[in-house]
Amino acid sequence: MGDEIHSAIDFYNRHPITAGIVLAKLQQARGHLDDLKPDELLAHDQDHYGGTGATDALARLAHIGAGTHVADFCAGLGASARYLAHRYGADVTGIELTPARVAGAAELTRRVGLQERVRVIEGDVTRVPLADASMDAVISQEAFLHVPDNARVLAEAHRVLKPGGRIAFTTWIAARPLSDADRDLMRRGMAVASLHSLDEFGDLLHRAGFTLLSTEDLTAEWAEILRQRLAMYRKLRGEAEAAGTPAGHDAFYESYVRFVDLVTSADLGGGRFAAVKT
Repeated sequence: MGDEIHSAIDFYNRHPITAGIVLAKLQQARGHLDDLKPDELLAHDQDHYGGTGATDALARLAHIGAGTHVADFCAGLGASARYLAHRYGADVTGIELTPARVAGAAELTRRVGLQERVRVIEGDVTRVPLADASMDAVISQEAFLHVPDNARVLAEAHRVLKPGGRIAFTTWIAARPLSDADRDLMRRGMAVASLHSLDEFGDLLHRAGFTLLSTEDLTAEWAEILRQRLAMYRKLRGEAEAAGTPAGHDAFYESYVRFVDLVTSADLGGGRFAAVKT
């Protein structure tokens, strides 16, 4: 039971990508950490399905460009926030629940000199610490599954957006309800707190006051990405076991294997959504 996940904070405190690990890899590759450039982080801090291409898709949907004020809900280590600031010239405020990741985001952002245009602040996306109508865009990537009340999250996005502002996000979707066993496994292994179908997310956006612009089913694309990731995780676990070192978080691994099965069978999958505040 000690290996189980009890909250999103618990999950991300055990996440295999941390600021310390990113900096250690860069130290090993470069020999020092002086004068780091934003592009040098990309090989290490981008953990979203589809990498920077997935963030580019959200930037296009949300009309993000130079000077755009963006809120990144569930920002993690700030990888997307830094990317949007560096590549698009946006000013980005990330909202992140896990204190260790807020601190890690600040360290990585400072190291690459983007602290004037990127800040990740500790906060709950169901009670966002931003003023009404203060943002041009809201984005999020593969995070709303950790939040029990997605209706409240979308209501907060609507509140902080200016009229005409856009939300664009990706998250897990469920084609049909999970079995009790699968739902419990996803909770224990990956802190999954809520799942909705593609159509249900469209309804949630409408009820929050948005006009839906587009929905995309990414399940087939994600299935291939996830199969490749699972092969990598299996290789790393095998190497760790052969070396007699800890093989990682067992509950996460068990749930991840099942997650890949569920995405392959299209019971679970991914969705990309865009909507505008009118």
